[in-house]
Amino acid sequence: MSVVAAVALALSGMIHLLPLVGVAGPSRVARMYDVRVDGPDLAVLLVHRAVLFGLLAALLFGGAFVDDLQPYAIGAGLASDVAFLVVARAHPGLNAAMQRVVRADVVSIGLLVAAAVSWSVAR
Repeated sequence: MSVVAAVALALSGMIHLLPLVGVAGPSRVARMYDVRVDGPDLAVLLVHRAVLFGLLAALLFGGAFVDDLQPYAIGAGLASDVAFLVVARAHPGLNAAMQRVVRADVVSIGLLVAAAVSWSVAR
């Protein structure tokens, strides 16, 4: 097992664990992203998003401790982070809270690339 990959996956997992507080309800999501959550439809989508980030964080943490999960964790994390950056770039004018999410995803991408390189060298 590559220690660098394990640490990078765990750190990325911590980044992806932060949105999990959104399962506490729409008011937490609204505060976290500085958005208005108008109506139950948007509330359901945002709380579900929080659950999905919890699942992704679990996979990233799993990859930090189980070698066989590492390529899947790296791939899932990169897919999520890159997709968010593409979507965010297509919608300029994001608020400061969303810009922090963009920066966190950039950091996560760097960690996941380091994990991928370390994993491939260790093979």
